[in-house]
Amino acid sequence: MGRILGIDYGLKRVGIAVTDPMKIVASPLTTIDQARIMEYLHEYLSKENVETIVVGMPERLNGQATHVTGAVNKFVAKLKELFPEVEIVTEKEQFTSKMAVAAMIAGGMKKKERMRKSNIDKISASIILQSYLERMEYNN
Repeated sequence: MGRILGIDYGLKRVGIAVTDPMKIVASPLTTIDQARIMEYLHEYLSKENVETIVVGMPERLNGQATHVTGAVNKFVAKLKELFPEVEIVTEKEQFTSKMAVAAMIAGGMKKKERMRKSNIDKISASIILQSYLERMEYNN
């Protein structure tokens, strides 16, 4: 049984989350510079059994694309090309950064740590991944 990776793709940084082996809980893993994401994924996938990668798909409340949507679509296409053995899916994302900050506050994280964008990115990835897990559970 493989894990599921969640990705919050950004133009500067990419937040990454991963499930436990039973695919029940999503946890923040790391944040990588956007320029190094494919190198990181090659290395990670060579060591870990990953069956699915869930990429957050940004959209506005009215369903329209954001300034990042095109870059995310290109990223998803590249993932499918480079990792044909891994299922690549997208999960709608809205307000994940705000939800991540709220989760950090609720968890008692100090303001200095909450201000680190890398923390926001990897927690956003875990929110995207948890949303996917909950949707899959609901559909089964």
